[in-house]
Amino acid sequence: MTNCHALKMLAKDGKNRLTDVVDLEGMFRIIESIPSKKAEPIKLWLARLGKERIDEEYDPEITINRALEAYRRKGYSDDWINQRLKAIDARKKFTDELKNNGIESSKEFADLTNLLTKIWSGYSVKEYKSYKGLTKESLRDNMTNMELVLNMLAEVSSTEISKSSDEKSKENAKESVIEEAQ
Repeated sequence: MTNCHALKMLAKDGKNRLTDVVDLEGMFRIIESIPSKKAEPIKLWLARLGKERIDEEYDPEITINRALEAYRRKGYSDDWINQRLKAIDARKKFTDELKNNGIESSKEFADLTNLLTKIWSGYSVKEYKSYKGLTKESLRDNMTNMELVLNMLAEVSSTEISKSSDEKSKENAKESVIEEAQ
């Protein structure tokens, strides 16, 4: 039994009808169960992906190299890639500090990220994505080197302000983001 759900979707007759849908993981499970030889290439691809992820568990450097190659295939320069990796590290330290202050929900992380982005760029994350013409793409993957540096500076500053405070609370996390702007 797969994890299928019925969602109302627009049918050819213009009416909303309950339609069985499945997420990506469920789709892969369905593909695995297909006995046809035509499904074999996809099954082999899935097996290769699984092996790669297991290899990455034993040697995380493989993950980093895969990410570097993915960025290169997308046409990013080595300078941009290096800046992006530094920004990822700064983001991790920022979110770790938020967690130390009791921030737990994805909404709280999003709200503080939105506030920080608004402070350094003048745009909310949604406005910034719209300005750049992005829909589902990663905003950070579509930033220039300068934008990455400014974003990273905001996150590092906020992290350091928060670390210097003896108080660890959600309010302290928000204050460190706001204080970074002053």
